[in-house]
Amino acid sequence: MGCRSMATPTDENFHDYKKAEKKALELLAAMKTATPKKTDIELALLVAIFELHKGTLPAGTIVSVIQGHLKQLSPFYATKAS
Repeated sequence: MGCRSMATPTDENFHDYKKAEKKALELLAAMKTATPKKTDIELALLVAIFELHKGTLPAGTIVSVIQGHLKQLSPFYATKAS
């Protein structure tokens, strides 16, 4: 990718997202060493999302945000699994 100062807002947003995604996958790898229980990891990651929005959004809205993200991601992972 070229000079970041020349990036469009969309390019920069995607770059920031990819940095956050990389960190999340590193965190997932570390969590797998802490517990083999997928349910523990799933719940801990969901708690992190609630903590991210704590004090700014009601719980029901956070659930809607999570559900919206899941709907967007589901087709991508459905085609990957095939």
